[in-house]
Amino acid sequence: MDILRRNTDYALRAMVNLARHRGGELMSARQLASDGAFPYQIGCKILQKLHKRGLVESYMGQRGGFRLSREPSEITLMEIVEIFQGGIRLNRCLPGGEGCELQPECPISVKLESLQRYIDGYFGGITLEEILDGSKTVEKKKSKKRFRKEKNEQ
Repeated sequence: MDILRRNTDYALRAMVNLARHRGGELMSARQLASDGAFPYQIGCKILQKLHKRGLVESYMGQRGGFRLSREPSEITLMEIVEIFQGGIRLNRCLPGGEGCELQPECPISVKLESLQRYIDGYFGGITLEEILDGSKTVEKKKSKKRFRKEKNEQ
């Protein structure tokens, strides 16, 4: 079982890519799909949804494309996840789900509710900017390792 659905994953990839190009540069749907390694047709539908919900701006024409409608520091992963799958639910019995006939006696639900709150807070607390900053850190670590390896080989 995947926690993040396929279209949610594609949307996250597209949004991170748009965040990388936040200087006002427009990106085409085709370029976003290519960079994000997802099908162009699905990418178009994803971008339409993101535009409809106000997370991206869309410009028509030969030099048109997409860009974020807000700063990457203002867009959380949870916002994107909720658009494509209505949030992340561990179990249907938890708040926001279908409910459970075993409530309130169920000993499992207490722990699941705690985990659910953690997941909601975690995804709601991560912004696109933090993801970009994290990827810069990873790249720096890779560069340092590469440099040390090359130095040791000499």
